[in-house]
Amino acid sequence: MALTGAQILDKLLSIFSSCSRVLVWVGGVLIILSAVLVSFEVLMRKFLNVSIGGADELSGYAFGVATSFGMAYALFERAHIRVDALYSVFPGWLKMVANLIGLAMLGGFVGVICVTAWGLVADSLTYSSRSITPMRTVLAVPQIPWLVGWLFFLLCTALLFVACVVAILSGKYKYAERLIGAKTIDEQIDDEAP
Repeated sequence: MALTGAQILDKLLSIFSSCSRVLVWVGGVLIILSAVLVSFEVLMRKFLNVSIGGADELSGYAFGVATSFGMAYALFERAHIRVDALYSVFPGWLKMVANLIGLAMLGGFVGVICVTAWGLVADSLTYSSRSITPMRTVLAVPQIPWLVGWLFFLLCTALLFVACVVAILSGKYKYAERLIGAKTIDEQIDDEAP
């Protein structure tokens, strides 16, 4: 039995959501490892008056990669910050229009970041750029996973936009709202409950 377009989109959303969960865990591990490294550095300096060097640089790279890896997960969880002072008084159709416009603008912004990041990585590879620190890190090494995180976020944003438009055109307004709408108070409470 052949899958319909909506079923294919649902399957893709499920796959990309699962991938975003893996990436956010990888990002979390990077943050924890950098915290351990910085703590170790501080203790070495305090008690042995010795520095291993580079802890701040490595933790900066880890933070950048972890941030880009977490963006898609936040998108699927509808956790990006929204200014919704008027949103709650909008009628349902206007909320959906605002959600679609917001998602399109987010996608455009992320697209600009991706184009710029792509150029940065290309320059780093072309010129074999290294950091200007004692570690002399090959900059493409942390930049490539950072770029991959942004590209994945852009792809997820586009997929979510298409899925939402298909849902609206199919008359599945509640489903579209669950995909990109602001979380209700009840949903937020459910997220916090054990």
